[in-house]
Amino acid sequence: MSRILAYQTPAMGHFFPISVLLTELRNRGHDIALRTLAAGVKAGLDMGFATEPVDPRIEAMPLDDAGASSPEEALARVRETFAQRGEYEIVDLTEAIHEFHPELLIVDPNCWGASAVAEASGLPWVSFWAFLPYLRSRAVPPWGPGLRPWPGPVGRLRNALLRRKFNSLDSWTPSHNVLRERLGLPPLETADDYARRAPLLLVATAEPFEYPHPDWDDSIQFIGSCSYDPAPSTVPEWLAQIDRPIVLVSTSSEDQGDFELARVALQAMSQERVHVIATFPAGVPRDIKVPANATVCEFLPHSVVLDRAACAVTHGGMGVTQKALARGVPVCVVPYGRDQFEVARRVEVAKCGTRLLPKDLTASLMRDRILKAMTMTAGARRVAAGYAATGGAARGADLIEQRLLISTQETS
Repeated sequence: MSRILAYQTPAMGHFFPISVLLTELRNRGHDIALRTLAAGVKAGLDMGFATEPVDPRIEAMPLDDAGASSPEEALARVRETFAQRGEYEIVDLTEAIHEFHPELLIVDPNCWGASAVAEASGLPWVSFWAFLPYLRSRAVPPWGPGLRPWPGPVGRLRNALLRRKFNSLDSWTPSHNVLRERLGLPPLETADDYARRAPLLLVATAEPFEYPHPDWDDSIQFIGSCSYDPAPSTVPEWLAQIDRPIVLVSTSSEDQGDFELARVALQAMSQERVHVIATFPAGVPRDIKVPANATVCEFLPHSVVLDRAACAVTHGGMGVTQKALARGVPVCVVPYGRDQFEVARRVEVAKCGTRLLPKDLTASLMRDRILKAMTMTAGARRVAAGYAATGGAARGADLIEQRLLISTQETS
C-alpha cells in the first residue's frame, strides 16, 4: 500500500468532501496524512488520518470577498489572499513531504503554492475540486456569472465572444507565476493552464447536474457529490415530532454575507404549512426573528434533516446543495459570489430546483421559489441517480490507484 499526503485550503466546506475520498483510500489500506484547517484536525484524526494543521499564518488570512463592491473586486481580493497564502504553502507542504515521504499528493486547487510544490516535486499528484471547476469548454459559457448555456454552433460562437468579456480569472496568472518562479517552474498564460497542471483532476460532481463537456480530456473525472455529514446516532426528539413538510435553510460555514437569505426564508414561509429549520454555522444573528413554525440553531447535521426534508434553501455552496440533491431533495438557491452563480444556474438547468438572485430577494418571491422547488423532486432524484452512477469516492480511489499508484509501484 502507498503513503498519500493531502493538502487543502483552510475551509470546512473543502474538508468534508475530500475526507470522503481519503476515507475510501484509507479503507483500502493506504496510509493517509492530511494538512488542513485547525478546526478539522480532530475530525481528521478520528477518521484515521495523520492530521496536522496548516501553517497558522495561512489560516490567519481569511477570504474577505463577501464585502466586495463588484465581481472584479471580489476576484482581486481572492487573488491577493491565495497568493499570500501560497508563499507559506510552499514551505509548509515542502516540510510535510520531507516528514511523511509520500508516494502521492492530493492538493486543493485553491492552494496555489502547494500546487506548485506538487508539480515541482516529481511525485504523482491529484487536484481535488470540491467546487465547480473554472476550466474552459466550448460547450458552455465562461465561468463566473452563471450564464445560461446555449446549444449548437450559435451557442459555441456566443461562448467564444463572451469569453473575451468574462476573462477575469486570467488576471490570477501573474500571481501564479511569481510562486512558480520560486520553484523553477515555467510560467503559465491563463487560469486554464493552471487548472490543468495535475495529471489527474477529480471533481466532486456529475451529470446531469454538471453540464456535458465533450472537449475535456480524460484527465478530468467526475466522481459524484462526495457528501459527508457527521450524523448523530439518534434523531433529536424535537425533530422526530415534526409532522409537517420540512424546509431546511442553510447559510455558509464562512461569513459570505448570506444571512439575509435565511431571514427572508423564515419570513416567507411563516404562514405556510411547513416547518423551517435554519442553521447558521458562522453564528446565529442576535436579532433573528423566529416564527412559530421554525427552529433556528447554529449547527445540526444536515443528513438528519434532509432525510425528512421537502426542500433545501442554500446560498449555492456545493457542499450543502449537492448534499440535498444526493438525497433527491430539491433546492432553492440564492447565490452571493464565488462559484455560487454557476451552481444556481445548474440547479435551474437540471430542473432540480429554483434560483433567486439576491437583488430580487423578497419574502413574496422567496415563498414562490420555495414552493415551486418543492414540486421538483423528480429532477432532484434524477440528479441523485447521476451522482450514484459515477461510482463516487470508490471510483476516485480506483482512478488514483490505476493511473498513478500502479506506475509508481512498478518503477520502485
